[in-house]
Amino acid sequence: MPQADKSSYTDKQKRQAEHIEAGYEKKGFSTKNAEARAWATVNKLSGGGKKRAPAGSLAELLTAHSRGAAIRELGIHATLTPQARMGRCLW
Repeated sequence: MPQADKSSYTDKQKRQAEHIEAGYEKKGFSTKNAEARAWATVNKLSGGGKKRAPAGSLAELLTAHSRGAAIRELGIHATLTPQARMGRCLW
């Protein structure tokens, strides 16, 4: 069975998989089996691969003035909480 391309994973996820794989090999699993189990564990923990930034992160990056402009321009106010729309919080 061919292994999937791991380029879509973050460096942290790759390090986690290496560490988990070493643990399985220490327990006596074959290298191939340990690798498969390690990546399955990483996928279970993180959902697999790189993830997009959460929708609220745009509001966190913008100043109050530009946040208001972005809300009006992009129409993203519907995804923000009422407090965020009023400028009381960033999420």
